[in-house]
Amino acid sequence: MNYKISFRRGIRDGIPIGLGYFAVSFAFGMMAVSGGLHTGEAVLISLTNLTSAGQFAGLDIIRTGGTLMEMALTQLIINLRYLLMSFSLSQKLDRKEPFAFRYIVAFGITDEIFAVSASQPGKVSAFYNIGAMMMAIPGWTLGTLAGAISGNLLPSYILSALSVAIYGMFLAVIIPPAKQNRNVCIAVAASMLMSTVFYVAPVLKDISSGFTIIIITLVVAGLAAWLAPVPSGSPDKREGECDNA
Repeated sequence: MNYKISFRRGIRDGIPIGLGYFAVSFAFGMMAVSGGLHTGEAVLISLTNLTSAGQFAGLDIIRTGGTLMEMALTQLIINLRYLLMSFSLSQKLDRKEPFAFRYIVAFGITDEIFAVSASQPGKVSAFYNIGAMMMAIPGWTLGTLAGAISGNLLPSYILSALSVAIYGMFLAVIIPPAKQNRNVCIAVAASMLMSTVFYVAPVLKDISSGFTIIIITLVVAGLAAWLAPVPSGSPDKREGECDNA
């Protein structure tokens, strides 16, 4: 495995992630400063956490004077999905990767980095993830810094537009493989349908976003693995297209 090529590919795939992170973390930086945090504190949070939902939830707890136990439980629930991503990605990494590199990869697992890593054919080098992280982490941290410095100068409608950028990035990640593989297309559609149900159903909508993601992931991924298993020895075999989805 050519580590230089993997590293450069990771940097290439990490550039749009970093740009999307900059837009979202810009809003976090502004909210953090307006909530009473110093610029350095906001930047340190983004540098060491890398979780948009967790950081916004944690910011609300800080602003309302919540307890450390409340903070710990909230972060555990919201970020528990990364446990599943770590299990999955550990099967994609080259078995020869040193544990030190695996720990670095584990620190940088986010929804987007996991998505681009999981979509790579065959085994993935840790250098691919490190390359993506080198674009994503600065984007997230610098966006927080820019937002914290800007304060409340920008109007609310611009902040709203910036927050939509990350959803466009998600679509860019899932649409190409969904068009190439019918099973992936069905899994994506099923995930969207279940997510909608959890959002509007009277009882299900009260479940936290972290547990919602975990439930949907387990149900859809489990059914997909059962109904459309990958043929042995053909991990990248395509089972048809879904161009008209």
